[in-house]
Amino acid sequence: MKGSRPEQAVLTKDTDMSKTDETRAVIEGMVDGLNDHRISDIGDFFSDGFRWFGNQGCGTKTGLKEFQDNWQRPFQAAFTDKVCIDEARLYMGEWAAAFGRQEATHTGEFLGIAPTGKRVEIRYMDFWKVVDGKIEDNWVNVDFAHVAAQLGVDVFNGEGWEAYDSGEKTAPRPEK
Repeated sequence: MKGSRPEQAVLTKDTDMSKTDETRAVIEGMVDGLNDHRISDIGDFFSDGFRWFGNQGCGTKTGLKEFQDNWQRPFQAAFTDKVCIDEARLYMGEWAAAFGRQEATHTGEFLGIAPTGKRVEIRYMDFWKVVDGKIEDNWVNVDFAHVAAQLGVDVFNGEGWEAYDSGEKTAPRPEK
């Protein structure tokens, strides 16, 4: 082993495995609520102090109201006829994770792109912590670059690493 390592899995080291079924029920109910396009009463699943940690483009939301006003409402304005499809879910005590996609129609402005009416796939990963029957924290990654590409915009301006996959570019080699 080369050198010391930082402590790993700090947030999950004291997980109470007896909470797994409760966590599963909360997450399954929340996903059904999102598929029903619930906003005003989504607090049935999220704590008032809920924290949402998104990737660049998503932002960070502190509190249920900020999540509703600065994520849910603008997202549903940009993408309608939306359905969430978790392709995998994992549960461990107070923790849950999922990855999947949303399928939606681009009917409102997104990343400065005027509505196209195109049906798009919005890929995501979510990691949740459930405390006392409500989601307290949510780390999320939404693949906005893939969404933009489906709408005809390359946010990487041809410099994405997909060019290595296609053979257009040769991957640099690290110096020894």
